[in-house]
Amino acid sequence: MKSLRLTAILLALSLVGLAASAQSTLTGAGSTWVYPLVAKWAAAYQQNNGVEVNYQSIGSGGGIAQIKAGTVAFGASDMPLKPEDLSSAGLIQFPTAVAGEDLVYNLPGIQPEQLVLSGSLVADIYLGKVKKWNDPEIAKLNSGLNLPDMDITVVHRSDGSGTTFTFCDYLSKVSPEWKDKVGANTSVSWPAGVGGKGNEGVASYVQRIPGSIGYVEYAYILESHLSDARMINRDGKIVSPSLKGFQDAAAHVDFTKAQDFYVILTDHTGPDTWPISGCTWQILRKNAPKEMNLAVMKFFDWGFEHGQDMARSISFGPLPENTVAAIKSYWKKELGYSL
Repeated sequence: MKSLRLTAILLALSLVGLAASAQSTLTGAGSTWVYPLVAKWAAAYQQNNGVEVNYQSIGSGGGIAQIKAGTVAFGASDMPLKPEDLSSAGLIQFPTAVAGEDLVYNLPGIQPEQLVLSGSLVADIYLGKVKKWNDPEIAKLNSGLNLPDMDITVVHRSDGSGTTFTFCDYLSKVSPEWKDKVGANTSVSWPAGVGGKGNEGVASYVQRIPGSIGYVEYAYILESHLSDARMINRDGKIVSPSLKGFQDAAAHVDFTKAQDFYVILTDHTGPDTWPISGCTWQILRKNAPKEMNLAVMKFFDWGFEHGQDMARSISFGPLPENTVAAIKSYWKKELGYSL
């Protein structure tokens, strides 16, 4: 009997220890797009709540794979999973913030935001059809710029990437040829160019290769001070990437009415709307330990409540209040418990 009691006591202590461990450390992986935001929230969250959040910036494809394998508490993806895919894999997802991506370039003599591009022209550059910076199609949009007689080096992602999905989704909407030949996914068969791993890898290639062009999340442009392009949006207006432009794109969707928050933010109308806007999602396993899912919920709930000024500082747009309320209801409905 004493032996049984001792075993029960040890088991109880062990479970308490596991719960405490789950609360004190949280692991996540995926999107390099959302990494700047998660890193800021994680540092402040640990300081205020004593919980360490270890986030691996490995790309959305890696995040989806790791949460499906159960090796992390949450996976992050900039490509939402379709409701039927979530259901079949026993997963849920919820949005975190809206943001945008832009084309960055390394062109001698051309200053930041001097270059203007359209979606169809970007598609032709990435299809390998426009090969020189002084091509007439580029010159037509940039009269007065002394465009160099230089080969274009296209830089894309080499890893599974939600940034790639958003970029290719946009190109598929503005270029039938891109949609037919390449399409949109976290990984695609690139017609041209070189691949860099993560937003960091693409930014690094563009910094090092004169004549190069690549696409990165806006926070990486702010951090790396790369030259970024202005774009012609769906309304025919020339716009610069901005938090307002990202939020104007998000204003066209209603997260609260979309099943599992499945929405796409690219190529929406509006004079200030940024055309390559997107969102990032967190993915959880329904059958993960309750303590683990609660820890994830608490971290992101803290971010929604206390981290919005940090988000704005790196041009991540906060979610509307009714969307945050819908996320909390979703947690209770899908996981069976609430904060």
